[in-house]
Amino acid sequence: MTAAFATTITPIGPFTAVVDADGHVLASGWTAAVGELTPLIHASLRPTDVREAGDLGSVTRAVENYHRGELGAIDDVPVAQQSGEFLVHAWKVLRDVPAGSPITYSEFAALAGRPAAIRGAASACARNAAALFVPCHRVFRIGGAMGGFRWGLPAKQWLLAHEAVGR
Repeated sequence: MTAAFATTITPIGPFTAVVDADGHVLASGWTAAVGELTPLIHASLRPTDVREAGDLGSVTRAVENYHRGELGAIDDVPVAQQSGEFLVHAWKVLRDVPAGSPITYSEFAALAGRPAAIRGAASACARNAAALFVPCHRVFRIGGAMGGFRWGLPAKQWLLAHEAVGR
């Protein structure tokens, strides 16, 4: 399978997205190095060839519009991720967490239907390949601590502040 990638400059650095032939985001994050993203893609979805594109159409527009303040621009971008049943479900649940209304890992576990699976909820965030489109940055620890974020805590803080203002 061949996939395409493009990098967009954002206020918090370069953002690269990898999409399949159907336009589904396979991986994304604040990096200019596509080689940091492809290992995040599940083996069953991982492309054998990744080619640079100047623009990914609606995906690139969504990234640009989100960073300009149109927070809902990312909501309808299709994503393809694969893993176990709980993680796939948890990633779908994350897409329903509204911008400007972050939740705790405990709340996320409850929304995913497993209130006791707080570590599972944290694992869903840690293993999320489609950052921004599956907004794991909207989950934090009880007491307000940021928790981790693959793309760095300054990026997570910027995203949360951006969404709080735009709400």
